[in-house]
Amino acid sequence: MSTYTSTIQRRKAARSKSKTKQQHAEHLIDSQNESNEQNERLHFRTTGDKQSQSQSQSQPQRRRSTTSAANSPLCCNGSLPTTAVLNCCRDVNCHLNAPLRGSVERSRRSASWKSSTQSDRASPAPASNSPSPTPTSSTSAHAPTSEQDEERRTHLCSSAPAGGVCDEDCHKLNADRGHTPARFTVSLNIDLISWGLFLLAFSTRFYKLATPPHVVFDELHYGKYISHYLRNVFFFDQHPPLGKQAIAAVVSFAGYDGNYTFPRIGAAYAPNVPIFWLRFLPALCGSLLAPAVYKLLQDALLRRWTAALGGLLVVLDNSLLTQSRFVLMESMLLLCSTLGLSCLIRFQRLPLGSFRWVTTGVAAALFLGCAGSIKYVGFLALALAGYIMCRHFWQILYDSRVSDFQIWMLVLGRTLLFVGIPLAVYVSVFYVHLQTLYRAGPHDSIMTSAFQASLDGGLASITRGQPLKVVHGSQITLRHTHGRTCWLHSHAHVYPVRYKDKRGSSHQQQVTCYSFKDVNNWWIVKRPERDDLVVGDEPDPIRHGDVIQLVHGITSRALNSHDVAAPMTPQCQEVSCYIDYEIKMAAELLWRVEILNRRTEGELWHAIKSEIRLIHETTGAALRFSGRQLPDWGFNQHEVVADREQAHEDAIWNVEEHRYTKTQDQRERERQLLSAEMIPTKRTSLSFWAKFLELQTKMFWHAKQLSGHMYSSEPIEWPLLDKGIAYWLDSGSSAQIYLLGNLLIWYSGTFSLLAYVLLFSFHAVRRRRLCLDLSECEWQRFLDAGDTFFMGYLIHYLPFYFVDRTLFLHHYLPAFLFKLMLLCFVVDHVDYLLRRHCGRALFILRGYRVGILSWLIAVAAVFVKFLPLSYGTRKMSSEEVIELRWKDTWDFVLQKNYALY
Repeated sequence: MSTYTSTIQRRKAARSKSKTKQQHAEHLIDSQNESNEQNERLHFRTTGDKQSQSQSQSQPQRRRSTTSAANSPLCCNGSLPTTAVLNCCRDVNCHLNAPLRGSVERSRRSASWKSSTQSDRASPAPASNSPSPTPTSSTSAHAPTSEQDEERRTHLCSSAPAGGVCDEDCHKLNADRGHTPARFTVSLNIDLISWGLFLLAFSTRFYKLATPPHVVFDELHYGKYISHYLRNVFFFDQHPPLGKQAIAAVVSFAGYDGNYTFPRIGAAYAPNVPIFWLRFLPALCGSLLAPAVYKLLQDALLRRWTAALGGLLVVLDNSLLTQSRFVLMESMLLLCSTLGLSCLIRFQRLPLGSFRWVTTGVAAALFLGCAGSIKYVGFLALALAGYIMCRHFWQILYDSRVSDFQIWMLVLGRTLLFVGIPLAVYVSVFYVHLQTLYRAGPHDSIMTSAFQASLDGGLASITRGQPLKVVHGSQITLRHTHGRTCWLHSHAHVYPVRYKDKRGSSHQQQVTCYSFKDVNNWWIVKRPERDDLVVGDEPDPIRHGDVIQLVHGITSRALNSHDVAAPMTPQCQEVSCYIDYEIKMAAELLWRVEILNRRTEGELWHAIKSEIRLIHETTGAALRFSGRQLPDWGFNQHEVVADREQAHEDAIWNVEEHRYTKTQDQRERERQLLSAEMIPTKRTSLSFWAKFLELQTKMFWHAKQLSGHMYSSEPIEWPLLDKGIAYWLDSGSSAQIYLLGNLLIWYSGTFSLLAYVLLFSFHAVRRRRLCLDLSECEWQRFLDAGDTFFMGYLIHYLPFYFVDRTLFLHHYLPAFLFKLMLLCFVVDHVDYLLRRHCGRALFILRGYRVGILSWLIAVAAVFVKFLPLSYGTRKMSSEEVIELRWKDTWDFVLQKNYALY
């Protein structure tokens, strides 16, 4: 009996000792968790104490098993510290990673140890004949299924604090992160909203597309270019040719031969001109723009209804409607820019090196390259893409999961994609351009003589049969090689004795640069030591470095320069033809020939191909075209000076037309020369790169300038729609087409710019003070999507303040599109704030949404109100036109083109 009693006492003592150890271990774990929470209180939030206490009182049995999980710290985005969000701070250098990781692991061990202890106590020992768990069953017990993962993510999102608002985007991203798609699966998704937007835009853009059957605004220029494409005639335009090439390809299938001349705005189209097909491609791109904006907003993580709102606003804007219905480039430009940015945003989220990463990146680069190849303003979208990628690199620099090698590979891959592909697209477009336009036309005079000679029927027809080498006795015309097309010219008139500023001149014979072919453009090359001007039996060729004289062919006076100030550019020397007045002003007639491209053309002076610089031997000044226009006494021709600054592009000349001075026996001399040295009778052969670089130089530095236009406007007038453009006016009524945006959309978009700046400032200050009003998903979306649209607006708008040329309202449309998308983002963000912070006051949220719906109805009403100015199909009275003049700065036109004031 005593033995039994002692045994019982020993067992009780062991049990009490084990219970004491267990309580002591639990106390240590809880105290460690509490200390970790206190250390991390600046960066993590804990669940409410009162709620946990009330739950512990009502459920005492459950409290012990959930103590560590309830008291564990929450991540900064409101989620529990599970495996998916263990590294809340991704910076490997951050001091929060180690404490958080240790705290979470200790909490897990504590919870698992307690649950196992309680289960051991509650359940009896397993029987010896019970089946042991298989590896498969054991693995499935610890590996949750996809349904369990989704339930866990839903629980994490629903347990977020501060209002309990579950972010749809967090759900979507977490679901995508946890879902592994099956291989070899083909899925077909049809977005009814996207198709609905396309059909709605298609019906508005294609409605009476062939009306009016007249030339509308810039169809005057683009129509001519398209006709030149169909007839293979060279033309010069200041913008890249991709859009014009695409329209020309469409109308060529419609049977258009390009014989219509597009004489003036308002001229009636000929019956053989397919008006519908000329306007088809811009209208189609304008129809696709609405679903493209919808997809871009969805890729920027806006909710479906606000993305649909963006597409609907594109449909309801009158300026985008008008610009899409005629032979204009803006609709194609906007579509390519939008698609490129949409693909870029998707590209940023894909894993490096995957097949989708490559295809999406190539698509983004192709679309952005096409945008820049339609109009140069499209390269601003490529600049925005560069900004987005730089921002992305900045965000991943401190991500511990990305190695240095991966960052360098990201930089290299993006550089190859977004520099190489757009450049290849741009060069390819110009290759097609130069290969197609092989015939001479009215615009080739702006190009150099060598370029003109490479075209069929151009300069080659003039220079065919002329000598190649310039020799003593050659009769030549000297053409200004780069810049303005003009020829070295002189006439019998002299410089005035005194100019208006009281400066005196040499009163010598005038030398100018004349923009037209004239007999006074001929000069004779003469050796200083020879008195004759005739080419002998053995021609004496001029080489690099030879000193010559140039004798004017009609007046027989030699080219001269001296230390007298030029008439319009007094810092340079005057150039004249010398007249001997016997007043002791010596003649300075010697000029040295410098061949600049002698590495390719040789040391001999050749007609057309050789680019030369004439250096005055006495003063060392170079013969230069100054670009300034002479007054009436110089017949408004352009000034030629001698500039001591020799390295100047305007000091380069080349021989265009060339013939030898003939003797009395002209026919015999001519037969000898023709059998000796003649240029080929075929076109001059220039490489593609030589023609490409020359054309780029002309496009960038010598673009056509408009002196002024009655419908031009300044960038400061665009955001509030102060001025529009009259595109077309009916000759028999006040029916007209006037480029004007939807006033309500434009003003709301301008207000959204200010609203975004204020919201960003407010949120930034609040987060600086550790007041986390937004979830991490929403804050990241605010930084990414909002910043993309805001910077896109600034990049497409601010450069126009530095453009020195005539501007119009349609130059603002790319910036306006980003303003429209920013408006949708602000609407979506305000809706999020109301859902998050209004709590049970749902009437505020519902009132806001009703207000948005009412505003959209008003937008549709304004759109319908101004449709007569967008289509131009209805004849309007003067009273109806006056009724639509909501702003005094809108200069509509009335029946006889009288401006309405």
